[in-house]
Amino acid sequence: MDVTNLSETDLRKRWTRILPAVFVTYSLAYLDRANYGFGAAAGLAQTLHISGYRSSLLGSLFFLGYCVPQVPGVILVQRHSARLLIFLALVAWGAFAALTGVIRSFWMLALDRTLLGVAESFVFPALLIVLTRWFTRTERSRANALMMLANPVTVLWMSAATGFLIHAWGWQLAFILEGAVAVVWGGFWVVLMRDHPKQALWLSTEARADLEEALEKEQRQLPKFENFWPAFREPRVIRLCINYFFWSVGIYGFVLWLPVVIRNATKAGMGTTGLVTALPYLVAVVVMMTVSHFSDRSGQRRKYVWPLLMLGGVALAGSFFTVNRSFVAAYACLIVAACCMYAPYGPFWAMVPELLPRNVAGETMALINCVGALGGFFGTYFVGVLQTYTGNSAAGFLLMSLSLILSGVMLLGMGRAVRSPQPVASSQ
Repeated sequence: MDVTNLSETDLRKRWTRILPAVFVTYSLAYLDRANYGFGAAAGLAQTLHISGYRSSLLGSLFFLGYCVPQVPGVILVQRHSARLLIFLALVAWGAFAALTGVIRSFWMLALDRTLLGVAESFVFPALLIVLTRWFTRTERSRANALMMLANPVTVLWMSAATGFLIHAWGWQLAFILEGAVAVVWGGFWVVLMRDHPKQALWLSTEARADLEEALEKEQRQLPKFENFWPAFREPRVIRLCINYFFWSVGIYGFVLWLPVVIRNATKAGMGTTGLVTALPYLVAVVVMMTVSHFSDRSGQRRKYVWPLLMLGGVALAGSFFTVNRSFVAAYACLIVAACCMYAPYGPFWAMVPELLPRNVAGETMALINCVGALGGFFGTYFVGVLQTYTGNSAAGFLLMSLSLILSGVMLLGMGRAVRSPQPVASSQ
């Protein structure tokens, strides 16, 4: 059953009730992990009297905490309320993010950044699970993309807002204020969100029943798995994990160190650095929605992922070869790279719920995101180390370039189906 055959007028409310709440929540999660790059560019290491290597470690420790608890966290989400667990995570990560601007001891700050990662660990796959409960297959790439727009949109406004806050009051107060916003938003999240359509009193009884029926029909067409262990061993799932590892090496190294690269190249103040950093993400927003629209319209996913990742890698290589000759040319390559790194998110995360049933899809998405977190750790740390060791951004961007090309290669030749293990058993 296609969503166009449902109670359309009522069901349009999902796009104005569910998606804005999901978008803001993920936006705040992304804010409190990505604003570290602005603190680093504003002199965090000098203020705390730590080396560039320790500053790189602080930026990357988030991903170690982010990695380990994801699958257990999603199991809790599947068994209990995603709404309440995400509320608790909002309060926790907001507090840890604010403490980044308070703590002065390196090791206490290292612990705080790790705990920030733990607090945010299951939120992304939990939000993806929420979307699979509210949107059908023909809508899912757009729904995912609208949530994932929080990545470039957050960096877009964060680049301007954080740059202004740091310029006006310093990086410490910027961290405190941006962490407090997540705590306040937690109250709005609890009021606005519901775990399942059947709990949404703002939908008519007919619309709730039609949506639940459409989602159940999709589940009956998928292979059956008793639990997530057989799903984790599927060759296609393994490929997606490796793909997302290398993708994350590229994108997180890019996000966290782009402000440093731009400030070093332009010698501009933090306000100007924030504005120049924002432009690649502005263009990425438009490309991201365009790609997701065509992916849903055609029903194709993979062909909207791997070519863009490889093109993004080539663009970063272009930045590598031009950064010491022409900042304008290198910057143009960075805009292309940002578009290509962000655009495939919607189709990519639509793949798993179309391959696997919901009793294992959440844990599988958590596994893929967990592996991606490891890529984020290596990307953030090694790009920062290369920046410190060489004194310029060229080597770090070459590393990100090779990683993105490898991520695209991993999806080439990937099979088109996941088979049910034998005997068939399901715990829907």
